[in-house]
Amino acid sequence: MDTAHPSFPILVALFVLLLGVTSSQPYEEFLQCLEFHDSNITSIVYTRANSSFSSLLESSIRNPRFDTSATPKPLLIFTPRQISHIESAIRCSRAHRIQIRVRSGGHDYEGLSYSTISPSLTFLVLDLRNLRAIQVDVPSKTAWAQAGATLGELYYAIAAESRTLAFPAGMWPTVGLGGHISGGGYGSLLRKHGIAADNVVDAQVVDVEGRILDRASMGEDLFWAIRGGGGNTFGIVVAWKLSLVSVPPTVTLFTASRTAQHKGIELFHRWQHVVDKLPDDLIVMASVVLNSVANPVQANATTIQASFNSLYLGGIEGLIPMMDAKFPDLGLRRENCVEMSWAKSILYFAGFPLNSPLESLLDRTISATGSAKFKGKSDYVKEPIPISGFEGIWEKLKEVGVQTGGLILASYGGKMSEIPESSIPFPHRAGNIYQVEEVAFWVEDGVEAADGYLNWLRGLYEYMTPYVSKNPREAYANYRDLDIGRNGGGGEGDYRRARSWGSSYYKNNFDRLVRVKTAVDPANFFRNEQSIPPLSSWR
Repeated sequence: MDTAHPSFPILVALFVLLLGVTSSQPYEEFLQCLEFHDSNITSIVYTRANSSFSSLLESSIRNPRFDTSATPKPLLIFTPRQISHIESAIRCSRAHRIQIRVRSGGHDYEGLSYSTISPSLTFLVLDLRNLRAIQVDVPSKTAWAQAGATLGELYYAIAAESRTLAFPAGMWPTVGLGGHISGGGYGSLLRKHGIAADNVVDAQVVDVEGRILDRASMGEDLFWAIRGGGGNTFGIVVAWKLSLVSVPPTVTLFTASRTAQHKGIELFHRWQHVVDKLPDDLIVMASVVLNSVANPVQANATTIQASFNSLYLGGIEGLIPMMDAKFPDLGLRRENCVEMSWAKSILYFAGFPLNSPLESLLDRTISATGSAKFKGKSDYVKEPIPISGFEGIWEKLKEVGVQTGGLILASYGGKMSEIPESSIPFPHRAGNIYQVEEVAFWVEDGVEAADGYLNWLRGLYEYMTPYVSKNPREAYANYRDLDIGRNGGGGEGDYRRARSWGSSYYKNNFDRLVRVKTAVDPANFFRNEQSIPPLSSWR
């Protein structure tokens, strides 16, 4: 037992005193319930009275926007070391009406894996950081990975066994597998191998009754739903069995940047006519970003830059002639390119120096945005945006002096156009040229500053309306956006509100997700502000 934790009676007394509640019974009974199942379980329970509570809560908050004194906090943080601990947490939480939020890596765009928008909600955070074992089987090209592992840990484990195996998931190492795969999970291999959830072949789930289920015992409907239907909604996924994919021992990457003065707008316009038609061994992503600190001549000036980032599954000798034939406007040169292993490419995309050791993938503390707060939104483009539309985007970027803001684009086509929309809950397939992430970052504190950036981002999102998908306006579930459906209805569980964001994230798959949810969790125990609702919750 961790000696930093007080004994159980003192823990309860301090916990109740801190909360200021008039009756200690519900909380005392909940903690006693946990101890009844396992006498040592209190060593992995952190209440607000514990000196480690704040540091543990903050350790996996990747968006400082939700790390303020006004952010609703959990009653406690529960860090299970084995699956039986999760079973106990579910049973005791149900018995004492405490909601569970599940956190694997903390990269949650609206902070719902460790917080809530309802200050009165009684909830705990079930943090999976201790459940991160990974077993790679090279002969079968599979791996079992627990949900608390990060993408970096998975990629490192695969690379330790084989230079020619990979997993088609995201490009930021500290993202947790639990939430990433639950919402879909895309990365640099999506045009060749689809997304992470497409490559799951089995799973372990603890359901609302506390039972441990695998694919055979949970049934195909639930197995379908957990692969892209969102986290913390059907049960708690504790492990994924992943189908690994083959990659060459050497891949090639490049980054090329242009300003508006150097034909950035024209290149952006041309890019979208090419990217979804390239061979599926090649992905060329793009971003158009305003950076208020990047101008070396005028300190207070802003620079708007178009950047093109690429992964090619092969060597430089194969990439250069392909780019000359398919996208000559970019003018790619050998000196723009670098060869490395696929695992090292993750460090490249995450912005690590080229000489960084592979062990950097194991660092669980790095954040994609550093100390900057952020808000993201998402869209899908099915028809090329006219050049006048890009000129308008450039003008929108000049409207506010954000530290960084703009659009990040992931190209589609290839395998993504071959997989049916109903294969898994993630429906964004054929017909999409690219996915758009609209984003704003800022460092200032305070509600007024945040409102200014949020309003600017919402203005950019509104500007994009004519150029993106319609009926529904599609969005990516892992870029959770509580603006969707905000004006669509009344309170929690309202049908019109759920239908709004449900259609955006899942299109026609939403109704099947509702049916699965109704079958496996009819009382809606596993829930958050945008989890799939059962039919019984609709008013």
